[in-house]
Formats: sequence, C-alpha cells, structure tokens
Amino acid sequence: MEKTKPIYVKASDQVRGALEAAIRDGSLPPGEPIDEADWASRHGVSRTPVREALIQLQTEGLVSSLPRGGMVVAKMDLRQLLALWELLAELEGLSARLACQRISPSELQALVQCHRASEAVVSAEDMAGWQEHNLRFHEIIYSATRNPYLRQEVLRLRSRTGFYRRHAFGALGRLRASFDQHAELLKAFELADPQAAFAAMIGHMRPDRGGGSITDFVANFPPELLTP
Repeated sequence: MEKTKPIYVKASDQVRGALEAAIRDGSLPPGEPIDEADWASRHGVSRTPVREALIQLQTEGLVSSLPRGGMVVAKMDLRQLLALWELLAELEGLSARLACQRISPSELQALVQCHRASEAVVSAEDMAGWQEHNLRFHEIIYSATRNPYLRQEVLRLRSRTGFYRRHAFGALGRLRASFDQHAELLKAFELADPQAAFAAMIGHMRPDRGGGSITDFVANFPPELLTP
C-alpha cells in the first residue's frame, strides 16, 4: 500500500496563518505591535519567515509598518470599517445563496445540529462558546458553496474586521439576536429558498440588526482602536 506523502507547508505560510488567526480572534487587537522574535520562537524558525509573513499580511491590509521599523496590527477609520463590513455582508449573503442551492443533506443536518448545540451557550451567555459555534455554523455554509475562492475572500474580510465586529457584538448585546437570526437562516435552507437565505444573511451581518443602531455602535467604540 502506497504511503501518503506529507503535505509540505512553508514556514512563512505557517506563521502567516497563525498571525491571521490571532488577528481574527482578537488575540492581536488593532494597534498591537508584533514581536518578530517572539513569533519566530513560537514556531521554531528564524525571523526571515516571520518577516515574509508580515509582508504578505501588510499587502492584505492586516498589518501596517511603523516609521521607525516594526509592524503593528492595522487600525481602520470608521468609514473604512463600515465599508468593509458592508462588503463582508454582501459576500456572506452570496455564500448563503449559493450554499442554499448546493448544500447536501448531510451538510444541512450538520447545520441543524450546530444551531441546536449553540442554544446552550446562548442560554449560558457564554460569549467564547458562541463564537466557536458561530464560526462552525458559517464554515458549514462556506463549504456548501463549493467555491473555495469565495470562502477565502470572506475569511480575509472577517480577519480584517473581526476584532471590531466582536466589540460591537458585545457592546450591542446581540448574542440572543444572532441566535434567532441563525434560526431564520436555517429556515431558508430547509425551505430551499436561496433568496430568503441571501436576505437573512445580509440582515444577520448588519451591525444595527437586533441590538442597537449605528449611533450606539459608534458611541460605544473605544476611539483608540480607530485611526483619526
């Protein structure tokens, strides 16, 4: 029996993936300096792969350089944030529409089970648990689109806006509202209604849906996380 060859992943790609995940989950918030030596030590590599990873992330707008050297997690101004959030909502809506057309019975069952399991963390007001279930719910949808390029773009925008969206999510008290919106999405999938799925996802991704207004969001947002 022929052995499966291990998949080779460049050191810079490994570091890049880890940095991107840390930015997406908020471990590295906007404005946070990135310690090259620390990240090199974590991955057992020299600083060169770390610098290569940072250059790639800078191209994508996830990090920015300092005048005297070094990199920090990029900040955005409010206009940039809302523009990217708007684009993310449209791409998420497209994902929902395509997935609704292409989802398999086993994937639909997985979506149902994920939603049911998330109710416990909602009742417990477990924000970390909800974030885990929420990502799983959306990942099932991305997979069902059968379009890896769309998934890649959605995840890139989720990385760029992730910290800001989580802050708004907590500030506006949207946990129960988001659970109900997932139920609305799930109903559209069960009815095989792509347009309803698109509309439900667009509504789900709006910052003012179910928990407050844009004004509330802006008023509660720490100014140090935004560029002037």
